[in-house]
Amino acid sequence: MSTRTPQRATAAAILVTIVALVTALTGCGGGSTDTPGGIDISSGSRHLNLVAYATPKIGFDAVIPAFRNTADGADIGFSQSYGASGDQSRKVARGLPADVVNLSVEPDVTRLVKAGVVDADWRSQAPNHSVPFGSVVAFVVRQGNPKNIHTWADLLRPGIEVITPNPGSSGSAKWNLLAPYAAESDGGRDPQAGLDYLSALVRDHVKVLPKSGREATSAFQQGQGDVLISYENEAIMLARKNAEAPPADRVDYLLPATTFQIENPVAVVNTSADQTAARTFVNYLFSPAGQELWARAGFRPVDPAVRARTADLFPGRIDKLWTIADLGGWKKVDAELFGADGSVSKIYAKEAGR
Repeated sequence: MSTRTPQRATAAAILVTIVALVTALTGCGGGSTDTPGGIDISSGSRHLNLVAYATPKIGFDAVIPAFRNTADGADIGFSQSYGASGDQSRKVARGLPADVVNLSVEPDVTRLVKAGVVDADWRSQAPNHSVPFGSVVAFVVRQGNPKNIHTWADLLRPGIEVITPNPGSSGSAKWNLLAPYAAESDGGRDPQAGLDYLSALVRDHVKVLPKSGREATSAFQQGQGDVLISYENEAIMLARKNAEAPPADRVDYLLPATTFQIENPVAVVNTSADQTAARTFVNYLFSPAGQELWARAGFRPVDPAVRARTADLFPGRIDKLWTIADLGGWKKVDAELFGADGSVSKIYAKEAGR
């Protein structure tokens, strides 16, 4: 990469602007889905409906206003819907108006392909197989880590209560469970070891089943559980609130040495009335400015240059990072583990009774 001064100055200027925007947005509270942080995003002669899983709202609250400040996005208004990934996918398949979807797991997009509302080649329609950002599976604990939780084995210690959402509705739950499954099964080489771990976890340590990753976070914030299995970006968001939170609500987060790479896909809905606007917005997610915004919001960028520039935002050592490809891909994993007759689905039916 060139080290010429003008390029550095431009990058620095972009970064200052982005940090200021993210700070302003994340520092403001409330607002409807059309007014993140009090900024109106609904006005425009063109309009897009974004339907997404719950956790990236904090990122889109920065990305959408920034996109609307560009020449391409200046006259595009937005409506947003956030919720559990599986539920959001099923709603779009049943006809919920959508132009762009951002879902937690690939099978939730595959459902839309089967419903005829997303093209079969959606993965090739944007860079990086249409994954604009991602994360890794992390642990969130009470500040000071009073239960001394560091490893997957620690979650199975007597009396440890674990918060993680329901894989029947939540894509984040699937990622959360794949991390220990891959760790304990050595990347699927010993699947029974992975399933034995999950059986013990669900039977003895998972007491509540929030519908989404965001609901799981809320449950933990309300005092439930000793450890929250979560996306790293959710953990970062919680840690950033420590300064203004009462002592009992403050948290720490850590990355287990062996964890899992999270990939959250985006797709344009082929029934969109303005596919040009939809694709322009999706392209912005992969732009250097968009990638900086995702990084500042706690999501790992996929652009190599931005990833290198923002590496300090993602502390923690990972010795082994498993991926969905290591387990054979989503088609195999979803059928064998999370489908109606999947091994994890059976564990939840038997051990959790739900």
